[in-house]
Amino acid sequence: MRARTGWLDLPLSDLWQYRDLVMMFVRRDFIAQFKQTLLGPLWFILQPLLTTVTFTVIFGSIAQLSTDGLPKVLFYLAGITAWNYFADCLIKTSDTFNTNANIFGKVYFPRLAVPVSIVISNLARFGVQFVLLLAFYLYFLARGAAIQPTQALWLLPLLLLMMAALGLGAGIIVSSLTTRYRDLRYLVQFGVQLLMYAAPVIIPLSKLPEQYRWIMLLNPMTPLIEAFRYALLGVGSFNWEYLGISAGVSVLTLVIGILLFNKVERTFMDVV
Repeated sequence: MRARTGWLDLPLSDLWQYRDLVMMFVRRDFIAQFKQTLLGPLWFILQPLLTTVTFTVIFGSIAQLSTDGLPKVLFYLAGITAWNYFADCLIKTSDTFNTNANIFGKVYFPRLAVPVSIVISNLARFGVQFVLLLAFYLYFLARGAAIQPTQALWLLPLLLLMMAALGLGAGIIVSSLTTRYRDLRYLVQFGVQLLMYAAPVIIPLSKLPEQYRWIMLLNPMTPLIEAFRYALLGVGSFNWEYLGISAGVSVLTLVIGILLFNKVERTFMDVV
């Protein structure tokens, strides 16, 4: 173990040296999610599918909210798929210190390996849900729906990276704060669910009155979800300026999170 004394003395190079450990954590996270469940990985499909059906019935059929001319199922499923990846990264990394206190106190390894492994393991869940989205896409395409991918498809990996950075950064900030303020963890899941309603998961940005759009744009996930839909379905608000702001917020959140995480990990065992 090498000594680290400053906020800016970060163990980022250690992550590469301990990459085998990171991948071991990835396997652990994936298996642990379904170790004692009846349906196992099928939950990857059932959760977004049931949420999509609920949104379609309540917001699409009963409330008659606009979906920008897209089939309701596709509109909601695309938003849910993007939002779920961000939310899973945030929620699961927000309890890093408390969940792993037993191993953090026994042996040295770069503590950042744990939340990074969560972000990577969540890619498997995103991948399954993305395949589900593609299956519905092909179904509606065969039925003649007015959908088409755009040249922005090449941005999908970048959008995913920005979601991961934002979720990881916010998650490890919360994780660092909960070492002293334990009750914060109970607010995270509720807060993430509430934040979803301030993102274009249920209603597109274009259908909000112009004077209120800035409220939804305060959520850095808004341009990412809109761009995600636009890239895949050809409908959505694609704006380079908004994407640039989201990218800046994602990077800043990640940097602050890593700095705070680095600071807290040195004194964590004294306050746990």
